[in-house]
Amino acid sequence: MSLQSTDPIADLLTRIRNAAMVGKTEIRVPSSKLKKTVAEQLVKSNYLVDVKLEDGKPRGTLVVTIAKPGENAVFTEITRVSKPGRRVYASAAEIPKVKSGRGIVLVSTSKGVMTGREAVRNKLGGEVLLKVY
Repeated sequence: MSLQSTDPIADLLTRIRNAAMVGKTEIRVPSSKLKKTVAEQLVKSNYLVDVKLEDGKPRGTLVVTIAKPGENAVFTEITRVSKPGRRVYASAAEIPKVKSGRGIVLVSTSKGVMTGREAVRNKLGGEVLLKVY
């Protein structure tokens, strides 16, 4: 049996969501550049506490801290928007707002992964990866 996932971002989000539901504060996932970038954007937006990369063979491990010990997770819902079966793209004018602007969307643009607000500010569209609030 292979440990390779067809949708690594959905796997990361599911692990974060499940850990938050049972009160865990930290998870470990196999690392990739995209997972690391997505987790760093969530840290920058204050939905996660920290993300670290531990080196290993054959690949590293991403250690994601969801909340500080004794505290609950900051986010209420974290959902994958664009999936391998149905990709969702949006131009800068079409980037969706989450909960009237209280949440964020992450967009994969030609300049890298950024929040929806940053993409609108830079007039960039791209693939809508996920939404969080």
